[in-house]
This record gives sequence, C-alpha cells and structure tokens, in this order.
Amino acid sequence: MADPYQLLGVARGASEADIKKAYRKLAKELHPDRNTNNPKAAERFSQVTQAYDLLSDKDKRARFDRGEIDGNGNPMNPFQFRQGPGGGGAGFQPGGFEFSGGDSSDFGDIFEGLFGGRRGGGGGGFASGFGRRPSPKGANVAYKLAVPFVDAATLKAQRIALRDGSTIDLKLPAGFESGQQLRLAGKGDPGPGGPGDALVTLDILPHRFFTRDGDDVRLDLPVSLAEAVLGGPVKVPTVEGPVMLNIPKGSSSGKVLRLKGKGFQGKAGRGDQLVTLLVDLPVIDDALVEFVQRWGARDQGNPRGKFDG
Repeated sequence: MADPYQLLGVARGASEADIKKAYRKLAKELHPDRNTNNPKAAERFSQVTQAYDLLSDKDKRARFDRGEIDGNGNPMNPFQFRQGPGGGGAGFQPGGFEFSGGDSSDFGDIFEGLFGGRRGGGGGGFASGFGRRPSPKGANVAYKLAVPFVDAATLKAQRIALRDGSTIDLKLPAGFESGQQLRLAGKGDPGPGGPGDALVTLDILPHRFFTRDGDDVRLDLPVSLAEAVLGGPVKVPTVEGPVMLNIPKGSSSGKVLRLKGKGFQGKAGRGDQLVTLLVDLPVIDDALVEFVQRWGARDQGNPRGKFDG
C-alpha cells in the first residue's frame, strides 16, 4: 500500500483531528453506495480506510514513522542497506557490524560464518530466521454490514457470515457512524504468512420515524389539540421501547421535550431523545368553528410580533 499520509492527503505531523477529518471527507466521496459503477472508487475507499486504521492507532503510527512497519502494518526488513563510504559500494549495518563492497547476495554466506546459520530451508539459524522478508499474509476480505437503526443506538451485537462459511457475533463500538470500518484480525483469506483480515464497513439503516443527531435521537410527535391545551401523559416510542412522556399544558407545535439517556450510546456516554411536538388539528366541524370564533374574539396578543420592524 502507498504511504498512508499520502492516501489521506495529510502531512506527517498532522493532528489526530486532521487525520479523522480527512478520512471522513474521503470516505464520504468514495463510499461504495455512491460509486456503484466505479470499482476503482471502492478499491480506493478500502485503501484510505486501511490508511486511517493505521494512522488512528497511536502505536501503529509511531512504528510506521520509525520505519518498523509498512503501510499495510507488516514488519519491515530489520536490516537496512545504505550507501557505503565513498559512494561506491553497498553498505550493510546489522547491530553494529558494517560490511562494505561485495555483492549483496553474499550476505547469507557471511551470516552462516558468523552465526552458524544454514542456507536454504529449514535450520533456524540467524540468516534463515532474520535475513529474509517474512512470508506474505493472505488477502484482506471486505464486507459490508447493514445495521438496523435501533440496534446501532443500543449497540446490539450483529451476526455476520464470513466467506469461509463461519459466522461471528460482531460487537459494535460506541459512537460509530456509517462508513466506519472494523478490522477482524485473521478472518481474511489464508496465505503463507498466515491469514489476512476481514474489513467490515458499517452502514446504519434509516428508521421510519427516528433520526440521528450526533448521539441524540430526534422524533416528531403528533399530539391532539386537547393534549396540547390540557397537557398530560402520552405514550412515546424510543429505541428501547415505549415510555410515558408528560406534555405540559398549553404546549405549541415545535416545543421540544427531552428524554434523558434514550439516544445513541456514544463514546462519552448515552445521548438523549429530543421530542418535537406537532399539534394535529381535528377534522373541522361547525362546533369547533363556533368555539374558535368565540374564543378568538378575546385578545390573543400578537404571536408574530417578533417579525414587526
């Protein structure tokens, strides 16, 4: 994989907030749902997600910056080549020894003499254990998991079927959003160096009457004219089931009531449910018209006074 900083378009000294902001922008542009006819966008989406996965992990980022791992998170060769003195020969410096000149293919013989390693396959000497690059892991496998809105809010574990026929109950992280990717280590394709990983992209499904606002849940609640005028308890749906909510007397359309702790489970705690009242007028009949005409004859003030110059 290319340099993760270049993939996200950020400088090496970028802050965590800048890295997260860059990833969110790219993830939104490249999300598979928006690029159904563009396989290259899906491939790049996977690359930038893997880059964010590495740079958002402080330990992995530090190891990458020190050159200990590559952009895929795989260990780099512990021995580094550098230009030898005078600019001519290839220099090699493992643990304080320096060898100048000569063909790099002779290093195996050198290590055999120093450490008793054997060329070729089995032996487990220094050259065979450390002088070669590690065997490649299997390919990562991408999955997309659609999470029902209520399950996302309450962090209900989701069962996912893997390509090998097995299933796993996936624990959802607090405060996750659509487009976020989870890595299941060792659940990808097999390979000489071990299996790759499964990369699961989460997508929160819309709900027919709930909407998300950060860690809060919003709900428009129709109430009758009598309930708005007289007040009293009414049944209200939440992501954890219905509860009773007390409507204050004389409530107008647009009034927002709060149900504490009935929102999404976020990283800093549980959000709330914000209930917006919508007064639903009954079918107009003669008795209602007559009542409103008598009642309206009284001084009602000016509800639109704030618009006057």
